[in-house]
Amino acid sequence: VERCGCVTRACPVASMGKYLLFVFASLWLASLTLCDDKKELLVLTVATHETDGFHRYLRSAAVYGVNVKVLGMGEPWRGGDMASGTGGGQKINLLKKELTKHKDELDLVIMFTDSYDVVFTAGAQEILQKFSKCKCRVLFGAEDSCWPDPSLVQKYPKVSYGYRYLNSGGFMGYASEMYKLVSIDSAILDTSDDQLYYTNTFLDQKTRDELQIKLDSQAKIFQNLNLVAADVSLKFKGEDTRLINTVYQTKPVVIHGNGPSKVLLNSLGNYLAKSWTLENGCLVCLENTKSLKKIKEREYPMILLAVFVMTGTPFLEEMLLKLSALNYPKARMHLLVHSQMGQHDNLLQNFTRDMSNAGYATVKFRAATERVKEWHARNMAVSECIKLDCDALFSVDSEVHLDNRDTLRLLLHHNRPILAGVVVQPGKAWSTFWGAVTTDGYYARSTDYMDIVNNNRRGIWVVPYITGVYLIQSSMLEKEETRPSFIHKLLDADMAMTTNYRIKDILMYAVNMEDYGHLVDSSNFPIDKLHGDLWQVMTNKQDWEEKYLHPQYYNALDTKTLNDMPCPDVYWFPVFSERYCKDLIETVEDFGDWSGGKNTDERISGGYENVPTVDIHMTQIEFQQESLYVLKEYVKPLSEKVYLGYTGDAKADLIFVVRYRPTEQSFLRPHHDSSTYTINVGLNRPSIDYEGGGARFIRYNCSVVNTRMGWALMHPGRLTHYHEGLQTTKGTRYILIAFIDP
Repeated sequence: VERCGCVTRACPVASMGKYLLFVFASLWLASLTLCDDKKELLVLTVATHETDGFHRYLRSAAVYGVNVKVLGMGEPWRGGDMASGTGGGQKINLLKKELTKHKDELDLVIMFTDSYDVVFTAGAQEILQKFSKCKCRVLFGAEDSCWPDPSLVQKYPKVSYGYRYLNSGGFMGYASEMYKLVSIDSAILDTSDDQLYYTNTFLDQKTRDELQIKLDSQAKIFQNLNLVAADVSLKFKGEDTRLINTVYQTKPVVIHGNGPSKVLLNSLGNYLAKSWTLENGCLVCLENTKSLKKIKEREYPMILLAVFVMTGTPFLEEMLLKLSALNYPKARMHLLVHSQMGQHDNLLQNFTRDMSNAGYATVKFRAATERVKEWHARNMAVSECIKLDCDALFSVDSEVHLDNRDTLRLLLHHNRPILAGVVVQPGKAWSTFWGAVTTDGYYARSTDYMDIVNNNRRGIWVVPYITGVYLIQSSMLEKEETRPSFIHKLLDADMAMTTNYRIKDILMYAVNMEDYGHLVDSSNFPIDKLHGDLWQVMTNKQDWEEKYLHPQYYNALDTKTLNDMPCPDVYWFPVFSERYCKDLIETVEDFGDWSGGKNTDERISGGYENVPTVDIHMTQIEFQQESLYVLKEYVKPLSEKVYLGYTGDAKADLIFVVRYRPTEQSFLRPHHDSSTYTINVGLNRPSIDYEGGGARFIRYNCSVVNTRMGWALMHPGRLTHYHEGLQTTKGTRYILIAFIDP
C-alpha cells in the first residue's frame, strides 16, 4: 500500500491480485466439482449370508444413496474364522473377479468395505470430494494396531499426525489401480489373510509409489474404531447424527467396528445413518414393523410364554396375575413355568392349575423338586418352543412385572429377531439391558445408558446384553447357529446367552418406545418368611404401597381432606390395605409365641409390664425396622397434618400386635400410653371376625367401636387421653399398636 502511495483507498495492483486469486480459486474449486461430477462411485462388499449387521449396512447406504454391489452372497464362506484369527483371502478373490469388469473405466472410483460391521454416514458426493483431496490413487483406512503381524511395525512409514497402520476393512481407489492392487499375487488362497496381503503391498515402497497408495491417517473418510473409542463422539444436529473424530476434527464417512470394537459400533450405530436424531427421535423404529391389527386372532403368532422363577422373588403373586392379564389370545400361547425355588412352588402350582382352565394351548409346570439347573431349563424352553412349532419364545423372569397388558403385542409389532423390553427398577438404574460391556464381558455403562433408562431417549437399541424379558423369533430358533445357548463356561445363563451371541456377531435389541412395566429387587427378599412381601417396604416401595397401603391413604393425607375425628383429638386414618392386615395376622400366628398377658415380661426393659396384653412384638418376628420405616414414612405425615406445630421422629420402642379373645384376654383396663401419640390399627373385621371391642376415652366419655380394618386410630398418649380397651365378646380381635415418640 505504501509503495503505491495509496492512503485512503486500496492499491489497484493489490486489488487486482486479490481478484485474480479469487477467480483462480473459484475456477479450481469448480474444476474439482466438475471432476467429482464426472466420477462415479461404486461400493463393493462381500457377504455370504444375511445378518442384521448386513441389513444395517445396506440401510445406511440406502439412506445416503450409496450404490453398493454385494459379492459372494449365497456362496459358502471359505475365508477362515476371522473372529478368532486371520483369514479373508476369499474377499480378495471375489473382489478381483468383479474388478476385472471395471478395470478400464477411467472415471470409476471403487470403494471396498466390509459389510457386517460397517455403517455409512454420508453419500457419494462427500466421499468423492474428500477422496479427490487426498492426492492419491488408492486410499486405505488406518488404525492404531499393527495387525495381523506386529513384527512389521518398524517397516511402516512414520506418521507425524494420525493413525499409522493399514486396515483393510475399508479402502478405495480408481478402478484401474484397484485391479492392479488385487492382482499383484495371482494365487491368493481363500484362507489367506487379506489384511496381511494389503499390508505387505503397502510396505513395498515401489508398489506403494507406483499405485500411489496412502493411508487415511486422520480418518477423513474411514474411521476404524478399535482402540480409539476415546477419539470419537456423536454430534447431534438437526435431522442427522454424525460421528466426529475429536482428535483430528474430521467427520469420517465409513465407520468400521473392526476387531473387538463391534460393541462400540453397535452403540454408535443406534444413532448413525438417521437411525435416531434429536429432531425426529427414533426413525429406524418405524421400519420393518409388523402389525397385528389386520390379522384375525386365530392367526396370531403362536407364542411360548416361558416363566422362570430362579430366586426368591417379592410380589410374585402380583407378577403372575399381570402375566395372566396380558392382552393376547391365550389360545395362541403355550405356558411353561419353571421353578428353582421350592418356597414358591405352592403358589406356582396353584397358578398353573388355574391357568390350565384359562384357555392356554398347553400349560406345563416344572417344580423345583425336579432339580433342573437354570442353564438347562432355559435351553429346554428353546427346545420346547421348537417342538411346539411356535413363532416366538417369550421369556419372562419372575422379577419382571409387565404392568402394560399390551407388552407382548408391542414386542411383536417392533419385529426384531431378538428383542428385550427395557424394564427398570423404580428410582434406580438397574434394568434389563446393558449399553456396553468390559473387555471380559461384564457390565460397563454406555454414555447413553441413563438417558435410555430414564426415557429421555426412546428407541430400539442394539445392545450387548439383555435379560429379564425378551422375545426371540422363530427365525432365530430354527437354525442351530442362531439359536440361543445358555451355556458358556461357568457364566450365569443370561451372561452365557449374550456372550454366545456377541461371539457370533448376532445383534440383540432392547426397546423402550413404550413403558412395559418395572423390575422388583429380589436381593433382600426373606424367603424364610411366610409373607416376605411385608418386609419389602424399603427395597420395593412401589410394589409394597400398591399391595399394602390403603387405597385412600394419599387422599387422607391431602390437606383438603377433612379427616374423621370420632372423639376429641382422636383421628381416624386409612393406612393399611386389607391384605396387609391379613398377612400380618397370619405372620404373627405362624410365629405363635404369644405373651401370656402377665406383668412379668422379659421382652421389655426392666422385665415388668404395668398394663400387660397378649401380644407379639415386631422385634420378635424381625419386623421392627420395617415397622419403624412405615411409621416415619406414612404415619408421621398424618400426625403432622392434624397436630399442628408438632413434629417428631416417629420413633417407637414398642410396636406390637395384640390379640383379644373372650377365653383369653378380652379387655384392657384404663391406662395412659407411654407415648406422645399412639396409633391403634384394626386388623380384622368387626361383626364378622369378632364382636365387641373398641376403645373408650374416659375423660371425654367417648367410645370408638366397630374399628375399621386397616384404619389407624391416632390419639395423644400421656396426660389427656386416659383410655381403656372395651371387651371383646365373641371371636378373635387383632390390633396393631405403636407407642410413638415415647
